[in-house]
Amino acid sequence: MNSEQNYWSKRYKEERTGWDIGYPSTPLKTYIDQLTDTSLKILIPGAGNAYEAEYLWEQGFTDVFVLDVSPIPLKAFQERNPDFPKTQLLQEDFFQHQDQYDLILEQTFFCSFVPTAKNRFAYAQHMASLLKPTGKLVGVWFDFPLTDDMEKRPFGGDKELYLKYLTRHLNMLVFEPCNNSIGPRKGKELFGIFKQQSGYR
Repeated sequence: MNSEQNYWSKRYKEERTGWDIGYPSTPLKTYIDQLTDTSLKILIPGAGNAYEAEYLWEQGFTDVFVLDVSPIPLKAFQERNPDFPKTQLLQEDFFQHQDQYDLILEQTFFCSFVPTAKNRFAYAQHMASLLKPTGKLVGVWFDFPLTDDMEKRPFGGDKELYLKYLTRHLNMLVFEPCNNSIGPRKGKELFGIFKQQSGYR
């Protein structure tokens, strides 16, 4: 068991999952609701209990892949959604995962890594490599100051800081404060849409 798997499995076992709201986050649900092509191949990395994947499945999106380093939330997801294909539940290290997607949904996954420049540049590079030429990364990033406490996960940041990493490999379409965050997160989230840079691999 690697250190990241051990860390997150421990958090789930101890039920220290304050980020888990028990349903799809409003910004991502709103985005999903305007999608019309249910054939999209979609990845949700660092998905945790993956309420967004559950919602997509209920709306008829069948090519949805849920990835997490810990087996605990994946098992819980399977129990809640017994008809969801087990082959689309991936217990993997995100950085080792290889495939191509039309859409990757990000729910503060970026903010789960220890915030070194190396980790954050690697995230942006690998996200770009997982997108098809017309693919998009759509998601939510926390908008609050990054502290020096390396155990205070999830970590924060701000628009300028995130763009420093993301635009190295992705083109920004939208990146603005969320106008539909849930109450406790109002003023603390950014919603972004990024696309694959032409020809990047």
